[in-house]
Amino acid sequence: MLDHLELKSTDLDLAAAFYSRVLAPLGYALRVDEEIKKGFGDAHGLDFFVTAGGTSQKVHYAFVAPDRATVDACFEAGRDAPGGKQDRPPALAPNIHENYYAGYLRDPDGHLVEFVCQKAA
Repeated sequence: MLDHLELKSTDLDLAAAFYSRVLAPLGYALRVDEEIKKGFGDAHGLDFFVTAGGTSQKVHYAFVAPDRATVDACFEAGRDAPGGKQDRPPALAPNIHENYYAGYLRDPDGHLVEFVCQKAA
């Protein structure tokens, strides 16, 4: 449904370093590296951008992972990602549905970043 998502960051270079690390297991890489905008994408195109400016910590968004191992890999990448923080380790969330498996990080601006697989193991 969404074509792309763009967030604001108070420290664009730190945010770019964080997302470069945690999105790598999904096949994403930094594709646009401008002074005021960083764009990330995979083989299918660009769909995630971070731009210079203020931020809101009430933002929560989720990246689709193809399997539970990739959710785990993204979460583990967050352990060493610059400026990031692990929020909740990957686990099933049966309150959502029986196959909802997600892990959560906080980016350098405090945004809640989720990595989720909704497929059976």
